[in-house]
Amino acid sequence: MAFIRYVPPDQIPPSDRVADDDHIIQVHGVHSAVLRQHFDLYAELMRGPGPLTRIQREIIAVVVSAANHCHY
Repeated sequence: MAFIRYVPPDQIPPSDRVADDDHIIQVHGVHSAVLRQHFDLYAELMRGPGPLTRIQREIIAVVVSAANHCHY
């Protein structure tokens, strides 16, 4: 399994911080502009308008993670 260091939230520029301290998001702190972009993409995909409910989207994410043998 690959290892990517997490950048502590206080070391991320305030303009790039997001209101989510989940490690899968924070791993992008090594390039903080990407952190903001990834979070915005995630929020749009999971919470934006669309034909699926948020629960359905979460279920799909869990199934895909399980199929890919993700450890998180």
